[in-house]
Amino acid sequence: MFQAAQNRKITHPECFWRCQRSRWYRLQWLSQGRVRVYGKVHDEPRLTCYCGDQSYTYSGKTMIPLPWSEIPVLQQIRRLVQKATGETFNSVLCNRYRSGEDTNGWHADNEKVYDPQPTIASVTFGTERDFDLRQNGGRPGKLRIRLAHGSLLVMSGSTQEQWQHTLPRRKGLSAERVNLTFRRIVF
Repeated sequence: MFQAAQNRKITHPECFWRCQRSRWYRLQWLSQGRVRVYGKVHDEPRLTCYCGDQSYTYSGKTMIPLPWSEIPVLQQIRRLVQKATGETFNSVLCNRYRSGEDTNGWHADNEKVYDPQPTIASVTFGTERDFDLRQNGGRPGKLRIRLAHGSLLVMSGSTQEQWQHTLPRRKGLSAERVNLTFRRIVF
């Protein structure tokens, strides 16, 4: 078993299954932004929005948060995720993958705004997609997890130090996926 597998759990709380897809269109999705990866600027291959208590920067892109009060459904889901994980989260990055062409490249959520070993709780709505992990430093070891509608994936402990993750492209997939990644930013 990979060490990262010991740091995650997947559950399917019934309340996530009942969430109506139409609610996601009420979010204020940003246009496809630009991010800096390994010194090069690229179009971000998905739509994003951010809700939380403080701004957040990743890959050279600063996200200005929407207040929790503007998106009650995110407050509801945050409470459910906190109850399921026993953790407290003060922000959520919302990712909208419009089709299998939208993706998220290999990365770790290891920005300085987090604790050294952060807990990231990821909730999936919409079509099922693969979620891949690989060990850092070229070490052998790769893991693929199929995340279905309603999945809750929790990455904690040394996962962000020792592993990278990605949502790979899936050509021909036309269905949409919304992913909510709950985090705790340290002020």
